[in-house]
Amino acid sequence: MFDSGPKDDEVVETWQRFVQALLGVLMLVGAGLMAHYYAPPETANLERQVQQLSRRVADFERQETFSAATVDDARNSVAYIYGIYRISGDALAPAIHARVAGTGFVVAAGLLATNRHVAEPWYRDREAEAALSRGAQPVLEKLEAYFPGSPLPVALRPAAFSKQGDLAVLSMEDTAFTRTLRPLPIAKVPPHVGEPVSVIAYPMGVTGMVAKSPTVVYERLSSHRDDPGTASELAALSLIRPSATFGHIGDVTADKLIYDAPTARGGSGGPVLNARGEVVGVNSAYLDGFSGGTLGISAAELAPLLAVAKLDHPESAGNLK
Repeated sequence: MFDSGPKDDEVVETWQRFVQALLGVLMLVGAGLMAHYYAPPETANLERQVQQLSRRVADFERQETFSAATVDDARNSVAYIYGIYRISGDALAPAIHARVAGTGFVVAAGLLATNRHVAEPWYRDREAEAALSRGAQPVLEKLEAYFPGSPLPVALRPAAFSKQGDLAVLSMEDTAFTRTLRPLPIAKVPPHVGEPVSVIAYPMGVTGMVAKSPTVVYERLSSHRDDPGTASELAALSLIRPSATFGHIGDVTADKLIYDAPTARGGSGGPVLNARGEVVGVNSAYLDGFSGGTLGISAAELAPLLAVAKLDHPESAGNLK
């Protein structure tokens, strides 16, 4: 038998220390490999932050472009509409003789889109409809459009009316000026809730334009009536200028939009634009007492009216896409 002496014990202890050291090294290496495999690089969080900031900057840039160049480019295609109409009376009610004011915008060569209650003022008017139900006849004595940059009004005539919705397409008088007007593009997809929009229109009609005119003009015209004479004076002074308001889409239904861009009487028929300058809706009405309750009709509803209008106005067919 062999006698295990001190040297054998030392050998055993040496091997034990070696094995423990080796295991320790392997654990450290393994931990390092695991950390390298599972932990993301230190720059990952920074890259995500840069991407988020880039998206935010892009959003701000789109909004800045939206509020400046896009809207400014569209304004010259937006007209102030003025009309005079009458409805014959009968034994039950006197004759109606009234004015109408609103907004319209160029949608194709020679064609203007607006609300039906602007183009056909007796539409959904209870007093007028009561008279019409008794056999009275409506007569549109005058319907004209005043555009920025032109001292002269443009004569309008009906081209197509929506049977259910509050939309209309009007044919414009063919002049050298109207041939220079740029149609506003119609959006191919509906807007989303939260999307920024702008409404370009003539809120308060002539009264609104006089109110924002230079002081010397305001003092002279503020006492004038809201009539073609005052509109002609504003046109001669290059003061036919629509206003732009901004907001966001609050809801979208099949054919209607709701948004919080402010509006007022006279703003009916104005285009509702997205950030790319495309028409997503036609401004139609507002709810009293609710700042977010401006209503518009989806621009998609214009398609069938344009199809009808181009039959009577074939030169616009190249713009109907």
